[in-house]
Amino acid sequence: MTTTPSRTTSPPFADLAADLRGELILPDHPGYDGARAVYNAMIDQRPAAIARCRDAADVAAAVRFARAHDLEIAVRSGGHHAAGLGVRDGALVVDLSAMRTADADPERRTVRVDAGCTWGDVDQATVAFGMATPSGFIASTGVAGLALGGGIGYLTRRFGLTVDNILSADVVLADGRAVTASATSHPDLFWALRGGGGNVGIVTSFTFRCHEIGDHGTVVGGPVLYDIADTAEVLRWYRALVPSLPEELSGWFGLLTIPPAPPFPEELWGRKACGIVWCYTGPHDRADEVLAPVREFGSPLVVGVAPMPFTALQSAFDGLYPAGLQWYWRADFFDEISDAGIAVHEKFGALLPTGHSTMHLYPIDGAAARVADDETAFAYRDGGWAGVIVGVDPDPANAEPISRWTRDYWEELHPTSAGGAYVNFLMEEGQDRVRAAYRGNYDRLARVKRRYDPDNVFHLNQNVRPAPDEG
Repeated sequence: MTTTPSRTTSPPFADLAADLRGELILPDHPGYDGARAVYNAMIDQRPAAIARCRDAADVAAAVRFARAHDLEIAVRSGGHHAAGLGVRDGALVVDLSAMRTADADPERRTVRVDAGCTWGDVDQATVAFGMATPSGFIASTGVAGLALGGGIGYLTRRFGLTVDNILSADVVLADGRAVTASATSHPDLFWALRGGGGNVGIVTSFTFRCHEIGDHGTVVGGPVLYDIADTAEVLRWYRALVPSLPEELSGWFGLLTIPPAPPFPEELWGRKACGIVWCYTGPHDRADEVLAPVREFGSPLVVGVAPMPFTALQSAFDGLYPAGLQWYWRADFFDEISDAGIAVHEKFGALLPTGHSTMHLYPIDGAAARVADDETAFAYRDGGWAGVIVGVDPDPANAEPISRWTRDYWEELHPTSAGGAYVNFLMEEGQDRVRAAYRGNYDRLARVKRRYDPDNVFHLNQNVRPAPDEG
């Protein structure tokens, strides 16, 4: 449980309510408990108020009000962040969830997206035209949080990270001004937004580059699962295979428990397994050739690779991981999947504590690795993997055992890592972990922070503190 002291003053919220086109939700509102809930049910925070904004003007009004009344500002899009940073005791929550329009332009191959959209909204707008922009792996994830932290997903090897496909962003700054950041307008702000995790402003909308995928938006994808005893063999094969694959094919590795539901065979329900979820976005007449090594390796329990709409693959795990579960996260980047790391995965895969608990390794190579480390704030582009360990369960009584398994796993695995972790996977782990997440980009990010948010108004995030004034 994450808690902070509540403030005792009561600002004149009627003034803010009068300034908003959207809704102001106070603790006595019947919808307050639903509005303050986030994806991770371990988080139980009671903000002073929730400003459910309708547009950028509402966001600016909320920022100015919070500053005038010395309120902390929490910014919420999809509410998926592991640490629940979109809410905080005593804060004003700037809730973007009602700003939810996504408009695709198939001629320009772009999509303009309000910051309250989920990735399901974006896919719905783009895949109908046979195109997509790189995102993550869960369609219910909010666009803004994922995009600002980096954006690792099925399309990363072929088309880069989400941040590599941001063309522009409309931003409300700490003083309430609204600006547009792009390569030619506020380029330093634009650099920091692409991986800086919301440290330098509140993005109210994005314009993303889109790419043609598959056969009119149909890809070939799905899981290939193996017995948990095959973990070491599969990982050794996987680490050698991925760099050799065409970039149209990507796959992430996981340790998991086979869900007790179709389409999985009933005799496999509840069985611990390892596996890879594949996604092929190239021409379908080459699919059999490209996927042959995937289908032929080892002794799989399940081979579920088949043509499907990209929207179906993106949302495949939404039902398994609805909002309201207990989550505990630990993460790292890895330059390689080492033999020592494989031994740790073997050990803790066999100890998976609940049916929802899992470990994933996501490749960051191909197009993502061809971007220079300092071209965006996202710094880990060495052709390795982003790893995440999550203890998950519906029952609050299991919060302690899933947290202990996650911590123990991470502590044994961390010595094999590259040192830092993906900011979208960090809990509240302290400044050393934030600095390690940005490597050589941290100091530049701190300087941009000083320019656009010198008072650290936006600090309820994986916070980069403003650099000291050089004057």
